[in-house]
Amino acid sequence: MQKLTVDLPNALVTVVDDDGQTATYPLASAEGFEALSEAWLRGAWDVKYVYAFSWLGRPVIQLPEDLLRMQELVFEVKPDVILETGIAHGGSLIFYSSLCRAMDKGRVIGVDIEIRPHNRKALEQHPLIDRVTMVEGGSVEPAIVGHVKSLIKPGEQVLLVLDSSHLRDHVRGELEAYAPLVQPGSYVVVFDGIMERLVGAPRSKLDWGWNNPKQAAEQFVMANPQFEIVEPPFPFNEGLVRRRITHAISGILKRVR
Repeated sequence: MQKLTVDLPNALVTVVDDDGQTATYPLASAEGFEALSEAWLRGAWDVKYVYAFSWLGRPVIQLPEDLLRMQELVFEVKPDVILETGIAHGGSLIFYSSLCRAMDKGRVIGVDIEIRPHNRKALEQHPLIDRVTMVEGGSVEPAIVGHVKSLIKPGEQVLLVLDSSHLRDHVRGELEAYAPLVQPGSYVVVFDGIMERLVGAPRSKLDWGWNNPKQAAEQFVMANPQFEIVEPPFPFNEGLVRRRITHAISGILKRVR
């Protein structure tokens, strides 16, 4: 694991990698910012940073940058359906519903193995629930998969978001079940591949180095060449930033054929 030294008076970042190699970058450089961002992501995990936000009244457990990048994908694709596994408090459902309302197109389907009564009640009373359908049950159970597919009309464009259980085999099962719904030009977004980099952090597990969504996404793409892991270009970028600050590492899969 790399070590960082930040020299603010001189605006320098020094990185020592696993092999003991040292490199120093200006703070005002893409390399310096990326090194700081890696350290920030680890610190943000440790302090549970993502548990401090809401969207239009509902808690949303996401990095703010990930939400903004999702907005860019949604506006690019303008899908008929945004299908998300993992509901929790429902903030992301309301986030996607608000985007659909703003574009005057699309609806949201959310799937979760358990929708707690207080969360269901709050969501059902939300003014943006009109574009949301909630499905309770295991996302890879055949009956649930069949029911979700029945809610999507032939020819509708789907943008798929996977954010339920983050175990490798579960995510791979979700990819096999739902990725065929995605038409060329749209995306599957697999969250929390960052788990691979968090072994040893608070609340982590020793098997996260391999038992994570990033592994599932990479294995799926190897077996399904109609999908590619991509880094969509920023629609607007007048700065030096080159990469997303994200939990969805290797997690944007585009259907290219």
